[in-house]
Parts: sequence; structure tokens; C-alpha cells
Amino acid sequence: MNNAEHSGNIKKIPILLLSGFLGSGKTTLLKQILSWDSDLTGTIVIVNEFGDVGIDGSLLKDSGSDVVELTSGCICCTLSADLQQSLEKIYEQLNPQRILIESSGLADPTAITSLLDRGTLSRLMTLQKVITVLDADLWEARENFGALFFNQLEMANVILLNKIDILAEDQVPRFLEEIHTAIPGSQVIPTVHCRIDPETLFSKNKPKGLDIKPMSFYLKENKRKSVDATGYVTFVFESAVPLDEKCFKQFTAELPFEMFRMKGPVRFEDRTVMVNFVGGRGDESPWEDSAKTQLAFIGWKVDPEAILKKIKNCIVS
Repeated sequence: MNNAEHSGNIKKIPILLLSGFLGSGKTTLLKQILSWDSDLTGTIVIVNEFGDVGIDGSLLKDSGSDVVELTSGCICCTLSADLQQSLEKIYEQLNPQRILIESSGLADPTAITSLLDRGTLSRLMTLQKVITVLDADLWEARENFGALFFNQLEMANVILLNKIDILAEDQVPRFLEEIHTAIPGSQVIPTVHCRIDPETLFSKNKPKGLDIKPMSFYLKENKRKSVDATGYVTFVFESAVPLDEKCFKQFTAELPFEMFRMKGPVRFEDRTVMVNFVGGRGDESPWEDSAKTQLAFIGWKVDPEAILKKIKNCIVS
């Protein structure tokens, strides 16, 4: 028996579920995660390849993390019992700090979340986040894929609109708007090769401070503004003068869907808050340091000058 469980002080292990239709890029995302500089000590990876040979696992074994393969079925149906047994053994034998589950493209996240919500697993583990990878090329044909396709999107905490580099430029903003309309309140990030920053994936939406470095694959170090070859734009806004709160909230509400990341302290006249805006949704938390506003932005083919002009209008006269 696990020592934490024996003592009655059970530490629930966070699980991140990587979902997405066949060929969307889930394994690419997993390989991105395992290549990060982030501390992945104690991270266990479960891969589910629908078939007799676990191709994904063979690609990932060099990552340094423990990899568990479940093959010859889907973890939401024929392998449900295997998944439960594997998770219980992992908890008992490996003392994990985090578990990543890459599900088959045929897996329904609702079945997996239901498994985690009952019995022993509900006491040992908690589903921290569902990340669904959406192949951008499939969006226009979405009506052909049935309920499973939409379940994978509706269950997601974060949707990665992946492979935007194969789309026409005008399709990306249209697809982003259509997804937000179809799934109100969703968080959608346009990606190429599933490139996102570690905090977007791992955070519980409780930012600790402004840190542009985890997002550095979008920009060159020490540049206040940068555009990379795939069209990602990064820039920073700073102001020692407070912002008008009503104006700033309106500014946030009107950000284009292509502006998918904004983070940092924002100083109002009566207080300072930490803002964390991801994929069309944002939250804020109290922030003690009231020195100045300092926001980092990441977007795809947005106009930094136009956005900076709008936020500058919020500076209190």
C-alpha cells in the first residue's frame, strides 16, 4: 500500500488527458512535452495505440519518462479495466508526480473521465486537464465524423487547432470564430506541430508572475517584439501609470481569437491583479506588487501596433 494512502493523507495525482481524432497530432504534442526543459521527474506516460502494435510507445521510450503501453483495444471500452489496473499499479509502485494519458483517436474522453470519477481511482487521482488536438484540415468536414469528434472537443479544457500552416491564411480566423461559436467558452490555441508553452499545458490557471521565458520558442530571447517564420507574434506592453479597469475589460473582451495568450500583472487605480488569458478565456487573481502593468502577448499574425494602441487608450489620464 502506498505510504500516503496508509497514513490517510492521500495525495491525489494529477492526470492530463491528451485527446483528439485520428492523425490530429497527439503524439507530436506528447513528444513536444517530453522535449521541454521543464522538470518531468515522476511523470508517467500512458499511450494507447488502437491496434496490435504500439507504435507510439516505441517512439517515446527515449524521452527518459516511464512509458506504459496499452494496445489491442481502446481505453474507453475494451481496455477500460486494463487502464484502471495500470493506474492503480502506477500509483502503488512508481510514486508518480503526474500522469499523461495519450488516448487513441477513437477514445471518447467522457468514458475515461467517468472511470476516474468512481471507485479507487477517484480517491487516488484527479483529472487536471483535457487537451484536445484538432486537425485544422478536418474542421470543415466535421459533420462527417459523428458525436465522438464533438465529444473530444466539448470535453477539452484547451483545444489546439493544429496544423494551421496547411490552411489558407483567411481560414484560421474563420475556423477560430466557428469553434468558439460551436463551443461557447472554449479555449482555442492555433498551433503548428502542437507547439505551446509548458505553463499553458500544466498550469491550474493560477499564474505566479510574468515569465516570458517559457514562451521563448515563439520569440527570440531579449526581443520586445518578434515574428517567427510560421506567423507567431510576441510583444510586451508596460505602463507605470494605472489602467482604467472598465476600459481594460472591454479591451480583453474585444481581443481577436488569433491573440491567444496574454499574461502579466495589470495595475488599476485601486489594486493590481495578475491576468492570465489563454485561448479566448481569462481569469485574474490578486497581486501584491503594484509597481506597474507588464503584459506579455502571443498571437498568430496579429497586428501588435493596433493592439498596443487600444490598450494604451486604457491608461488613466
